[in-house]
Amino acid sequence: MSKKGSSSNRVRSGFFWLAVLAVVVYLVVRHMGVFSNLALVMVGFGSVVLVHEFGHFIVAKLAGIKVEAFSIFMPPTLLGLQRTPSGLKLRVLPGFFSDEADELPRAEGQDEPQDQAAEAGTEYRVGLIPFGGYVKLLGQEDIGPVKQIRDPRSFSNKSIGARIAVVAAGVTFNLISAAIILMVVFLIGINFPPPVVGGVVPGSSADKAGLQAGDEFLEIDGRSEGLEFSSLVLAAALSGRDEAIPAVVRRRDGSIERMELAASERPNEHQVREFGILQPLSLTIAELEDPEPLQRRTGLLPADRVVAVDGRAVEHHWAYEEAVRETFAPRLAITVERPNAEGGFERIGIELPLAWLPGKGAVASQENLSHVFSMVPRLRVLEGPPTTSAGEESLLAGDIIVSVGEIENPTYVELREVTAAHEGRPLSIDVLRIDVDGVERTVNLTVTPRKEPGSERVVIGFLPGLDAEHAVVAKTISVAGAVSGLEIPRGARITSVDGKPVSSFYDIVTEARRWDGQSVRLEYALDGRAEGRVTLIDPMAKAAVAIETTTEVQLPFKPLERLYKADSPIEAIKMGYRRTVMFVAMTYVTLKQLVAGLLSPKLLMGPVGIMVSSYQIVAREPLVYYAYFLGLIGASIAVLNLMPMPPFDGGLIVLMLVEKIKGSPLSEKAQGVLAYAGWVVVGTLLIYVTFNDVLRTVSGFFS
Repeated sequence: MSKKGSSSNRVRSGFFWLAVLAVVVYLVVRHMGVFSNLALVMVGFGSVVLVHEFGHFIVAKLAGIKVEAFSIFMPPTLLGLQRTPSGLKLRVLPGFFSDEADELPRAEGQDEPQDQAAEAGTEYRVGLIPFGGYVKLLGQEDIGPVKQIRDPRSFSNKSIGARIAVVAAGVTFNLISAAIILMVVFLIGINFPPPVVGGVVPGSSADKAGLQAGDEFLEIDGRSEGLEFSSLVLAAALSGRDEAIPAVVRRRDGSIERMELAASERPNEHQVREFGILQPLSLTIAELEDPEPLQRRTGLLPADRVVAVDGRAVEHHWAYEEAVRETFAPRLAITVERPNAEGGFERIGIELPLAWLPGKGAVASQENLSHVFSMVPRLRVLEGPPTTSAGEESLLAGDIIVSVGEIENPTYVELREVTAAHEGRPLSIDVLRIDVDGVERTVNLTVTPRKEPGSERVVIGFLPGLDAEHAVVAKTISVAGAVSGLEIPRGARITSVDGKPVSSFYDIVTEARRWDGQSVRLEYALDGRAEGRVTLIDPMAKAAVAIETTTEVQLPFKPLERLYKADSPIEAIKMGYRRTVMFVAMTYVTLKQLVAGLLSPKLLMGPVGIMVSSYQIVAREPLVYYAYFLGLIGASIAVLNLMPMPPFDGGLIVLMLVEKIKGSPLSEKAQGVLAYAGWVVVGTLLIYVTFNDVLRTVSGFFS
């Protein structure tokens, strides 16, 4: 093609990209909020990369290495400024409007400049893609072996010490910048959930240690300064198998206790080791994208704060939860403070419908089942499945399960066993359902149990509860050392407690406890006939009633937060330094556990995941949280770049140490093989984590 035709094509290409730029500017103006958040994300994350490259740049200059180009943002080049023997040279979109390439020209076969004093200096560029940046050193390539050039200012011709300093400078600058960012963060102040127990997972290490909501950690694994809830999560995640982690805990009553906790993987999770401690919550309703459903079902609004339950003041979320668990009634009366237009608060009384859950946690055995004096109520559907297969009838909220397969009045454990045995096969279920006329009728349904996506758990897909509104016994159970099962047949209805008629389990609890620990007589009937009576020895015993009570609508409480702020610049420096060291150790141990198989690679986050998380933080939180996130990313990138394999900086340092020991560098062929092999590994890992990032993002978008 002629030179004239090539220039014409470049001009057309330039006008095309200018048109694209005009469209982008138009979209930015129309969606300023979204694009301003995106710009902040790009600039923030890109600055972490740019700081890394600036470290290489400044140390290379000090070491006398020729820096051919230093670019803010990525190619194609938008602007280029360079000192030449004839003065300053400015280039505008050189790739589009001229035949000049981004790389500086050199005559073929010319290894050394004829006149170094008159040679052009570093070209400072601004890229068109507003992300990160790069530095180009003479004789140094990111892909392939180091070029051997006779120019004394070439990277390869400098001493090993100087080259290691240049390569390590990027990591060093990342660590310094991360520490500075975190110092500023703690000088401003940032809110984090404190190291307070919000609840415990049944059967977990925390549960076995006797921890309860409201307990606060004063020390974990030898660390006591700046503890927050994530400190507990990290201590568990970074611990070894069967490793006992020492801790000091202040109990709710103020007593101090030393203990040891061993982390374990929760079933059906991605191998994340944890103590089984739940995050603490506040008593304030969180902000919601659409508050209308919550208001319609409960009367609550975002920013409402619960201040009393059944007329009793509550100050902590754990006290509210205990009040809910101890309420054996269909509804719970709460009082909330709601902000008004005048800047004050008004008190509003609200009643919330309650539900009884089948048992604790995953309900692996009948001993975990909820019960009233050993009597297990029938199962009730709290929420039906969101979708059903074609031709199948759906379970509806309010349905009471009276049979599943061949089992009459199944408990939750029995339902799980039958469900697992019928994976992919039709399963018959009989339910009691109130029709449009208000009449309770038996309805037969056929469902097909299937595995949950990404899990081995076979489910029907509904939210189960217990039928507390009727006094019908599904089954009686015995719990070792706690309660003995009453001899009441399946399906029997309790008719009276010591002669007082009852119609629900609420009535049974209320009437039995009126006798203040004395033995009481329960009478029951089966199929409408009087069948018999049993004696309840001690209705006030601690384990006599084991019910997991909750509100039918799960209230979205905000996390409990505490301000972490330095009292002085000196303390801010200490806090920033400690947090940087923590991030470095966290990243290192995470990589170690990943290699050892203690951590699932599905938990890794790549560039897409980081960008999505960054956008969510920028869009929802104050900027101080994004600064904190950038500090974490900067420290993590520093550790990753020190991995001892090309093309990471750590790999280049290893090659230079080999050169020092060997007395000469590896051959260009050997360096090339190592470099390309490293890029294959990095590229494969990048594709894998990017796929998982996209999958998480898409699933989160549609969930």
